[in-house]
Amino acid sequence: MFKTKRQLILYFLRGSKHLFFFAAVFAALVSFFDMITPKILAFTVDSVIGDLPADLPVVAERLLAAMGGLAKWKRYPVRIALLVAALGALGALFRFLFRSCNARGAQNFLERMRNELFAHTLSLPYIWLTENNTGDIIQRCTSDVQTVRRFVSEQMTTLVRTVILIAMALSFMASVDRRLMLVAACFIPVIIGYSLVCRARIGSAFQKADEEEGKLSTIAQENLTGVRVVRAFGRESYERERFETQNESYTGFWVHLLKLLAVFWSVGDVMSGLQTLSIATLGAVFCVRGSLTAGAYIAMVAYNLMLIWPVRSLGRTIAEMSKAGISMERLRYIMASQPEQDAEDALTPPIDRDIVFDHVSFAYPNASGEALHDVSMTIRAGSTIGILGGTGSGKSTLMYLLERLYELPQDQGSIRIGGVDIRRIKASHLRDQIGMVLQEPFLFSRTLSENIAIATREGEGGIRRAAKIADIDEAIRGFSQGYETMVGERGVTLSGGQKQRTAIAQMLVRRPPVMVFDDSLSAVDAETDRRIRRALIENTGGATVILIAHRITTLMHADEIFVMEKGRIREHGPHDALLKAGGLYRKIYDLQRGDA
Repeated sequence: MFKTKRQLILYFLRGSKHLFFFAAVFAALVSFFDMITPKILAFTVDSVIGDLPADLPVVAERLLAAMGGLAKWKRYPVRIALLVAALGALGALFRFLFRSCNARGAQNFLERMRNELFAHTLSLPYIWLTENNTGDIIQRCTSDVQTVRRFVSEQMTTLVRTVILIAMALSFMASVDRRLMLVAACFIPVIIGYSLVCRARIGSAFQKADEEEGKLSTIAQENLTGVRVVRAFGRESYERERFETQNESYTGFWVHLLKLLAVFWSVGDVMSGLQTLSIATLGAVFCVRGSLTAGAYIAMVAYNLMLIWPVRSLGRTIAEMSKAGISMERLRYIMASQPEQDAEDALTPPIDRDIVFDHVSFAYPNASGEALHDVSMTIRAGSTIGILGGTGSGKSTLMYLLERLYELPQDQGSIRIGGVDIRRIKASHLRDQIGMVLQEPFLFSRTLSENIAIATREGEGGIRRAAKIADIDEAIRGFSQGYETMVGERGVTLSGGQKQRTAIAQMLVRRPPVMVFDDSLSAVDAETDRRIRRALIENTGGATVILIAHRITTLMHADEIFVMEKGRIREHGPHDALLKAGGLYRKIYDLQRGDA
C-alpha cells in the first residue's frame, strides 16, 4: 500500500482531480490571452500607426478582412483599445475561474489529507503509537500536510501554467524574431540546471529542519499536557532551557536553509537580469540595423518579460520539489504503516465466558527480557479475581494482551475466551465487551456527562447510576455546573481520585461482561476504596471482574488472587488460603498491615 509518493498523492487527490484539471485549462487560456496583447501592440505600432504591411497569422488576417480591413482600423484606432480591453476582460474572467477552481481543489485536497491521516492513525496498532512521538505525528499532520498542499495547489498548477507559458512565449517570439527567441531560450537550460543542483541541498536542509520542528513540537506538547507535573517539581526553568536549546537548534537549521534559498534566488535574479539585458540590447541593435521593426521590438521585450517569470517559477518549482518530496515521504510513512487487521474469518462470540491464559509468554519490542513467562491462569465467568504484584511484575501486560492492544505471537501461548482464541475474535467486538479502567485515566476536554457517556448513548439516568456506583455523583453535584462542568485537558481540573472515579463510571455505564480495574483505585482513600468495592459487588452481578492492585485490601474479597513476580505467577488462591500458605502474599500482607 502506497509504495511510492505518486500513489499517495493520487490517493489524496480523489475528489479534487477534476478541479485541478479545469484549473489547468483555465490557466492555459489565461496564458493565451496574455500572449495575444504584445502581438496586437506590434501590429498597432507597425501597421496601424506606421505604414508596414500587416504580418499576421492566416486566421487573424481573415478576421481583419471581415472587420473592414486595415484601412478601417487606421481610421478608428479606438477599436484597438476596445479589443485589448475585451481580451483583458476575458483574461481576467479565466484568471478568476483558474483561481476559484484551484482554491476549491486545494481545500478539498487538504480536507481529504487531514481526514485520511487522522482515520489511518486511529487504525494503527497501539505499539506503533507508543513507538512514535505524539509531537512528531502532529507535526507531520500539520506542517507537512501544508507543505504538500502548497506544492500540489500552488507549485504543481504553477508548473503546468509555466510549461504552457514557456511554450507559448517561445512560439510567439519565434513568430516575431527567431534570433532573439534563441537568445532567450539559451537561458532556460542554465536556470533549470542550477535549480537541479540546488534541489538536493535544499531538500537535505529542509529534512533536517522538519525533523527539528518535530522535536520542538514534542517538547511543547509534553510540557503543555504535563504542566501540573512541571510546576509541582519546579521544573519551569529546566524545561524552558530545554525548549530554548531545541528552538535554537531548529532556528539554526532554518537559517541554513534560508541562506541556501537566498543564494538560489540571487542567482536567479542575476540570470533574469542578464536575459533582459541581452534581449533589450540585441533588439536595439537589430532595430538600428533595420532588421527589426519598432513594433516587433516592443513585442519581443514584452514576451521576454512574460518569459522570465515562468522560467524562474520553473526553477523555483524544481527546488521546492525537494521540500515537498520530504514531506510526502513523511506522510507516506504514516499511510504506509500497516493498520490493525482482524483475521479474514474474524468471529464475534459472546465474551461472558471463561478466560484462559495458556502458557503465555511475551516480550516488548527492544526490551532486554520477557514481561511475561509461561503464565497460565483460568478466570471463571462471573467471578471476581485479583492480581497482585509489584511494579514490572507483568500485571498490566496481561490485560493489554487480553484487549489485543499488543498482539500475542503465535508461538508464545494463547488466550482464549469461551474456547475461542482472541486472535480470531474481531478486535472492535473484543474491546467493546471488555471494559478497562487504567491507573492514569485519560479524560477529554468535554463535560463530565460527555466523558462518562463517551462510549455509549446512555441517558442521564444511566450516567448518574454509574456515577453513584463509582462514588463520584456527590462530588459532581457539588460543582457549580454539575454534570455539565467542563473537564480541562486530560482532566487537569479534577483531582487524581476524581479522575479515576470518573473513568470507573465511564466504564460502568457501558455494562460490559468483563470489567478490568488496573490499579484504578490507587488515588482514592481507603474508605472510598471500600465503598466503591462494595458498590461494585452489589451492581456488577454476572460480570467477570478483574482487579489489579498493589493494596491487598482492594483484592482480599476476590474469589481468587494471583500473585505475580517478574512476569511469573508465584502463587494463587483465595485470601485465607494464601495467608495460611505463608508465601509472598503473606509477606506483602504483613508489610502493608505494619505500614497501616
